[in-house]
Amino acid sequence: MATFHFDLVSPEKLSFSGEVDQVDVPGVEGDFGVLAGHAAVVATIRPGILTIITAGKREKVIVLGGLAEMSEKGLTVLADVATAIADLDRAKFSETINEMQEKLSEKEGSELDHAIERLDHFKSIQHEVNATAMH
Repeated sequence: MATFHFDLVSPEKLSFSGEVDQVDVPGVEGDFGVLAGHAAVVATIRPGILTIITAGKREKVIVLGGLAEMSEKGLTVLADVATAIADLDRAKFSETINEMQEKLSEKEGSELDHAIERLDHFKSIQHEVNATAMH
């Protein structure tokens, strides 16, 4: 399988840089997989699980928004936050979800819609993290 260069960058650090077989990205308009030779694209990332596949090994990273850019140089993901699942403070993440739920009553209209959508993404991440921990 052909490989391509991938960089995962967050404000804190360069989380990953290297040759990969595939990257699955949680896009705002739907999840998408990137392989070598993918068309040039810029996409907005939603909170979710980004999967890096190299030599049959899968590495999952939680991203909380950002941008993905595929060009002839490879794929670059500029994530607002990028945390390896193994490094996630599960108790703190659960607390964040509870706080988000409590604040829903303070919102209305499109702001409420956006808050519910973000909460759903966080709950989806929590579900996948818990399912991953069981395997």
